[in-house]
Amino acid sequence: MKSEVNNFIINIATANGTGSQSSNLILLHSMFEMGIPVSGKNLFPSNISGLPTWFIIRASESGYQAPGDKTNIQILMNKDTWEKDIAKIEPGAIIIYNENVKLPVEREDCKIFSMPMTKMARGIAPKFAKLMANMYYVGGIAHILGIKSEDIEKSVSSQFKGKDRAIEMNMRAIREGISYAAEHWGNETTFSAERRDKDPDTYLIEGNEASALGSIYGGVNMLAWYPITPSSSVAEGIIKWLPELRTAKDGGTTCAVIQAEDELAAVGMVLGAGWAGGRGMTCTSGPGISLMSEFIGLSYFAEVPGVIWDVNRVGPSTGLPTRTQQGDLSMLYEASHGDTQHIVLIPGNVDECFEFGWRAFDYAERYQTMVFGFSDLDLGMNRWPTTGFVYPDSPMDRGKVIHTQKQLDAIENYGRYRDVDGDGIAYRTLPGSGIDPILYRGTGHDEDGIYSEEPDVYHKNMARLRKKIEGSRDVLPAPILREEEIKEVGIVFYGSMEYTITEIDDILEQSGLSVSTCRVRALPYHSDLEGFIDRHETNIVLEMNRDGQLYGILRRELPVKLLSKLHSLAYSDGMPPRARLYADKILQLLEGL
Repeated sequence: MKSEVNNFIINIATANGTGSQSSNLILLHSMFEMGIPVSGKNLFPSNISGLPTWFIIRASESGYQAPGDKTNIQILMNKDTWEKDIAKIEPGAIIIYNENVKLPVEREDCKIFSMPMTKMARGIAPKFAKLMANMYYVGGIAHILGIKSEDIEKSVSSQFKGKDRAIEMNMRAIREGISYAAEHWGNETTFSAERRDKDPDTYLIEGNEASALGSIYGGVNMLAWYPITPSSSVAEGIIKWLPELRTAKDGGTTCAVIQAEDELAAVGMVLGAGWAGGRGMTCTSGPGISLMSEFIGLSYFAEVPGVIWDVNRVGPSTGLPTRTQQGDLSMLYEASHGDTQHIVLIPGNVDECFEFGWRAFDYAERYQTMVFGFSDLDLGMNRWPTTGFVYPDSPMDRGKVIHTQKQLDAIENYGRYRDVDGDGIAYRTLPGSGIDPILYRGTGHDEDGIYSEEPDVYHKNMARLRKKIEGSRDVLPAPILREEEIKEVGIVFYGSMEYTITEIDDILEQSGLSVSTCRVRALPYHSDLEGFIDRHETNIVLEMNRDGQLYGILRRELPVKLLSKLHSLAYSDGMPPRARLYADKILQLLEGL
């Protein structure tokens, strides 16, 4: 009797560059298409090939998508991590290993199944045996969980679409794996995968590809980028979809794509596009933002629109390039030297990656400034479910742009940096419109754009810039509040923690603690956040960094009367957030108050 139906965690330990990603995605998509709530985490090294990689698949009848607390089924394929992987397994787990590696598996408290995967793969294609061996553990898991070969075949056909020979060879390997497991392993296992009703419109997509699609629908005219993990697939997604979605009448595309020589050149091109009236963007990660800082300051002070997507990895320095973190938030909000304040959009799921992808351009042109999309490696490079994206039904917000002399004459006392409407946002003109002069200055300037070092002129200009960005607070996406009734404790969080917060909430409730939650989706923070904090006696700011960066921002900007209600819980180890770990830390924090 299989007692754990659609509730298990598979950890697949392989080496980077051995073709295991195809096998892992086949398993993930097979279960997803069966209607099983499932998620996948790819933990890969920062080199091209050879170093250890792990892929964690979690099936959860409750829909939990965090990595989970323990491994139920461990696949051993990498001799370099063999002993450590075995040592981490808890009693009662299932171990499946490639016996051709010729290393021992000595765990009397686990169920151990072996298969000569490499040897069997040589029987199909000796040249590709190293790659094909992975398909045999797909067959072994399919046998253990009761996944039918026809369900696997659909995923194989999708993974190797248009490559009939590859489909045939890989399906043969999987069927051989199923047959071997049935003959040698028996059927006495605890876990099973059972089909559930599935919304036919639901599919899996990476956050980076969702951001790319959102940017295309937002009217991006120019993409300048320099490759860096984990943001490169944002650019690659735009490049992939442009021929289908942005084809001009002459057969070309309506978006220029330039791979720059470095991050400085890329962001400089973004400013050039914004100055010319186009919608320019780049994508990068923390090290790239560090290099772009001077141009970001130019965008802020000269008031040139642009968009940067930062897909956060672990810093500082090179850090852990292929691990996840929320360590760039403070840097984005105040990027560049001097006094700056930037609009930061923080998606928490793939639907918001798409939405904020197009909204970023509207905000950039409305407020004539650089706007950041702030994602992270976990959200950006893993696959998440969606039922499809909502196409923007409103026209693009191009902001206060003067196109004709008649429009200019209708504005009393026009100056490039003069606030004639009282909202801090000046009107701008564009090159090629026939209106002179076109003024943008990164040095001190007065309301007419004329160079000035007068103290009162500088002070007044900086106050207007602050007023402009502060005015965006309640225009930007409001926080998502979950407070059916007012609880004593409120949890404030942001970003990809959204995929873990439900499980954290359930664990806390099992411990006797009920909480409300508030997910911040943009900076400057929305006024709804102040109301949430005020309604709770204790508020914990939960984030994946060491220094409590959102907590620090809130400490500076919240009314003084709310500060005593605010507490920081910041933790980062490069891994996607595990629900049990963060729930335990919340309980420990509350015990110490």
